[in-house]
Amino acid sequence: MKNSKLLTSLGFAFIMLMTLQVNAQKFSGLDKSPMDLASFPNKGAKVVKVYYSRPQLKGRSLTELTPNGKIWRTGANEATEITFFKDVTVGDKPVKAGTYVLSTIPGEKEWTIILNSDTNTWGTYSYNESKDVARVNVPISSDKESLEAFSIAFDDDGTMYMGWDTLRVAVPIK
Repeated sequence: MKNSKLLTSLGFAFIMLMTLQVNAQKFSGLDKSPMDLASFPNKGAKVVKVYYSRPQLKGRSLTELTPNGKIWRTGANEATEITFFKDVTVGDKPVKAGTYVLSTIPGEKEWTIILNSDTNTWGTYSYNESKDVARVNVPISSDKESLEAFSIAFDDDGTMYMGWDTLRVAVPIK
């Protein structure tokens, strides 16, 4: 009787170990456009935090990936989300504390920055202009350094910078 209980227990333990091993093998590889986070300030009480995915150029042209005049999700995968922890001014537009989708419309000389209240969306496929909270036009500039991956960063004054390839866009946030 004791031997049969012991064998049953050992058999059950073996099956459980095999199940754990099978489940552990279902992890996917790294995302081709990994998620990232940019915030201001980097330490202390946050004013703004941006969650976005970082697409790579991989030999493609920037104009192919961000065509002029077409709304872009400002990253890859799910829509980029920006959270303001207090009321701010983006460009010259007042924006209440909250979470918004950050989209852009690239242009030859400027980009339109769009904050939209329709969160939990994938890309811009279901973009609804009537839910725009703010639209701000900002000039583009260029840099000598080329960035392979789309990137967002903040300077010490809270200006949000977006960069990809040699393109740079500065969005003032106060």
